[in-house]
Amino acid sequence: MIPDLPSSAADLLQYLRQKKGNWVSWGRACQQLQKLGYTPQVIFEQTGFEPIQQNQIIVAAQVYATLEHGNASSDVLTHFAQRGSDSLYELRVLNQPERVAAASWLVHKAGNSEVARELAKAMQQFKQLRHPPSEFGDHPGDALAWECWRLARQQEDPTLRTRYIAKGLRFAFSDSARAQLEALLMEATSTPAVQPPRLPWYRLESEQECPRVVPVAGHLPLDPAVWQGIPLFSPSGSFHLIHFAGEGAWVALPGWVVLQTATDPLAVLTTTDYLPHNHDTTAAEEVLLVIDRGSRTWQPDRYLFAEDGTGHLTIQWFAQPPNTKIWGTLLVIVRPPRILDPEPQAWHLED
Repeated sequence: MIPDLPSSAADLLQYLRQKKGNWVSWGRACQQLQKLGYTPQVIFEQTGFEPIQQNQIIVAAQVYATLEHGNASSDVLTHFAQRGSDSLYELRVLNQPERVAAASWLVHKAGNSEVARELAKAMQQFKQLRHPPSEFGDHPGDALAWECWRLARQQEDPTLRTRYIAKGLRFAFSDSARAQLEALLMEATSTPAVQPPRLPWYRLESEQECPRVVPVAGHLPLDPAVWQGIPLFSPSGSFHLIHFAGEGAWVALPGWVVLQTATDPLAVLTTTDYLPHNHDTTAAEEVLLVIDRGSRTWQPDRYLFAEDGTGHLTIQWFAQPPNTKIWGTLLVIVRPPRILDPEPQAWHLED
């Protein structure tokens, strides 16, 4: 299916100038010339293939090779041997089985490079979910349908919301994925229900500006026994916790107004995938929940620290006053600092 290439550099350049073969052989010829020491600029000057085009067809030809080795169907190989280098280029971020599945789906759906880009992104994000929705399978169509479902849930504009749902229904492969999108469509056309409030996120932006807890020994003059009796401690974890007996620990936080006005703030650790109504699809990370133990009154725009059905305390939201006991009100959810930020900034409330 793919023509054999000449062996010498001069013949390869002539092959490209005359545009013999197909784009797969052109990509392999460009790669072979680069291995022989020819720069993309020199190849461009002698063949007319621009450097950016060389990069695309070289990478796409490598993806095509993985389709061959991955036992892609003859129809898929024939299709992409004739066209679609830009689509295969978008699949470079996937592994071999994913490339075969994605390429087959693109041929079946007559998808272009824009659809291929969206598909590759959706498949990558879906497989990174710690707890992927069971209604969406590992089929490429379901991955793209999940991405549309996720985006639709974030839209307040009814038109955009409906557009994403319709797009997801067009791509969904499984009946369960289609049902999820149809349920979302029914919600969009029905009377709006009371929505839970946004989670109160904060991000500690600068590692260098994290407060340091320092013990106070007392006033001078100081008795040596008092000085020697001060325990040694070492901060640990993302939030520099200072542990004491049992499960407890101390943590230093900035003087945010919401903390200064709290009656009896306490903190607990959890991960983002444990939080209710959290639509963040990025990888789960450890966070610190600050709860006001002195605020135990139900409010419709607040998350509460309350007992669940198993007798444990969890973060919950209630549209109506609950029958369960309230142990506190959630004040803030604190993310750890972004250690790799190139330009650390001051503490701020996330949008």
